[in-house]
Amino acid sequence: MAAAHHPARDEAMSASAGRGRRRGPEASRMQGHWLLAKLGKRVLRPGGIELTRRLLEAVDIRPGQRIVELGPGVGRTAELLLGSSPASYRAVDPNPEGRERVAAVLAGHPRAEYVIADAADTGLPTGEADLVVGEAMLTMQSQEGKRAIIAEAARLLAPGGRYAIHELALRADRGEEEREAARKRLSRIIRVGARPLPEEEWRALLTGAGLEVVWTGTAPMRLLEPRRLIADEGILGALRFWRAVRRTPGALERIRAMRETFRAQEELLSAVGIVARKPAPA
Repeated sequence: MAAAHHPARDEAMSASAGRGRRRGPEASRMQGHWLLAKLGKRVLRPGGIELTRRLLEAVDIRPGQRIVELGPGVGRTAELLLGSSPASYRAVDPNPEGRERVAAVLAGHPRAEYVIADAADTGLPTGEADLVVGEAMLTMQSQEGKRAIIAEAARLLAPGGRYAIHELALRADRGEEEREAARKRLSRIIRVGARPLPEEEWRALLTGAGLEVVWTGTAPMRLLEPRRLIADEGILGALRFWRAVRRTPGALERIRAMRETFRAQEELLSAVGIVARKPAPA
C-alpha cells in the first residue's frame, strides 16, 4: 500500500538527508590536493618530483638569487629552493592549508619569509626577484586569473629573471568539446575547478605577458600510481601514505576514484614544465 504523502514531514526528511550527506567523511569532501597532503603526501605536483627537479635545473639556480614561490603547497619545492642558498626566499600564499608545514621548512633560514597574500597581488617590490616559481596553481584559475598571476610574476622579475611553472596540460590534437569534458570530470573528482590548457596555450599566456619561453619539459600525469608514489615519497613515505589512506574514513574510496579518473584520461592529460625569461628593456 502506498504511503501517505506529508509535505512538511517529507521536507524535513529531505533536509535531514542533506545534512547527513554534508556530515559524511571529511575525506569525501576535501579538495583533492589537500586530502593528499593530509594523508602525508608531500609531492603534490602533476609531473612528480622528477619534473620539478628538471624545471629547477633549467632555471640554472645559483647561490645568492632572490626567489619568490607562489603557492608553496606543503613546502617540498621550498626545500629544494632553500638548498641553493638564496639571498632571499619568499613563499606567497593566502590560504591556511599547508602553512604550518611550510613554516617548519622555513624555520632556521633567516632569509626565508612567508607572505600571506594573493598570487595575483603579492605586494612585493617590482623587479626584485631573480626567480619566481609556481607549481600546480595556475591550472586551478580561470583564464583571467591565469593572466593576472602571470602578469604579477612578470612584474616581480628583474630583467633576465626567470619564471618557472609546472602545470597540467591537455593534448592539443583533441577537440575543445573533448577537452572541456575532461576538465569537468577532473574538477568533479578533485572537488576544485581545474582548467588545464594545451602546452601551446600555456606558452602563449607567458609570451603574452612579455616573457620569452626558454625551456619546456613534459611528464606523464601519474600522481597516484605506485611507481610514481615511491619515486616521489620514497618507499617509507609511500607506505605511510597508504597506511593513512586505509585508516582515514572515506579516503580509500576517494583515492581509488581519483586514480581511476586519472587513468581514464591518461592519453589526454599530462604535466608540463615551462621556464620563461623576462627580457632586458630595449
